[in-house]
Amino acid sequence: MLIPVVKVKALPNHHLQLQFEDGVEKVIDLMPFIRQEGISAPLQDEMYFAQVAVEAGGGITWPNGYDFCPVFLRQDVPAVELSVE
Repeated sequence: MLIPVVKVKALPNHHLQLQFEDGVEKVIDLMPFIRQEGISAPLQDEMYFAQVAVEAGGGITWPNGYDFCPVFLRQDVPAVELSVE
């Protein structure tokens, strides 16, 4: 079921806070999806990573076109707990 992302916020250490259209929020760790080479390589830079935006279809994207669909973000990427130190 397609439930679009309506808000995304970059957090430290390649984490994202997502809010979906139905109000569900989750924090995810995208580091496992960032490679040393290829289209995801620029996301290693935290400043570039912070340029994430919601795209028209309800997924998320970066300026170079690297993107994730909302179904994958909702169903396949596990939520993580952030520790407060």
